Amino acid sequence: MSSPISRRRFLCAAGAAALAAGCSSAEAPLAIAAGEQGGAYLEFAGLLAHQLTARGTPAAPVRTAGSVENVALVHAGRATAGLTLADVADGARRGSLAVFGGPVPLVAIGRVYENYMQLIVRAEDDIHGPQDLAGRPISPGAPGSGAAVFGERLLAGVGAVATQLPLRAAVEALEQRRIDALLWSGGIPTPALAELARRRPIRLLPLDGELDRLRAAYGPVYRALGVPAGAYGAAAVTTVGVANLLVCTPDAPDDVVDTIATTLVTAAAELVPGPALGTHYLDLRALIGTGDVPLHPGARAAYRRLHG
Repeated sequence: MSSPISRRRFLCAAGAAALAAGCSSAEAPLAIAAGEQGGAYLEFAGLLAHQLTARGTPAAPVRTAGSVENVALVHAGRATAGLTLADVADGARRGSLAVFGGPVPLVAIGRVYENYMQLIVRAEDDIHGPQDLAGRPISPGAPGSGAAVFGERLLAGVGAVATQLPLRAAVEALEQRRIDALLWSGGIPTPALAELARRRPIRLLPLDGELDRLRAAYGPVYRALGVPAGAYGAAAVTTVGVANLLVCTPDAPDDVVDTIATTLVTAAAELVPGPALGTHYLDLRALIGTGDVPLHPGARAAYRRLHG
């Protein structure tokens, strides 16, 4: 268990990303690195921060570009915890993602839900799979996002003309026919994409045909995930799913991580973003399923205590 002084210093450093002011006599909010406006990451982080604050641990979500930026913020001590795709967390730990310049020590607080890799096109366009995007303008995700990492892997060799755009800019570009597809990683429905679907017909491209290649190159972090009929008003498809982890550094204080992990379990019903159709994992059996990313000792202690 960390001492009160180390705990306070840790929260002050992490809270700097959430507050413009420095750490004073009052403890700064615990910062949770989240995602873009209009996506489930930011909504989930806001719900978690609200529950932590209500239970006596002030917390605040931090808007970011997504997984890659979140890992960087956590690693730099500018966020206490961050949401990230499991493939990004795995690549960061192994040092296989050049953007981090080497291995990043990460541990997990829990596996919180499944992300759907969503390759969106206009419903009327003659595009039926990734190979049809050769020579076409697309957005493979925002700079600093997990979608951009996956997009590079998914579209390797396709020859699409890629411009990385934030979600809302990509939605606008697709609607105005300046791009022919956008890639997004998140829950279903993602609010910004649901808004687009209400304005004009869109489709999700099936990605299961790419799964064997992706798993052969990057391991079992990817799996087939069905999107039910009616999502964005379109037919059912099978896409690629990637677990979403809440991560921190190994030196995060045990009591802080214990509090977060306990909240994930005891406030699970209040932590589901909107009318999401995706599979959520906020129970003891699923929270500990973090793959090759080990659990923080504080999280392990919390789950053991709660399991009885």
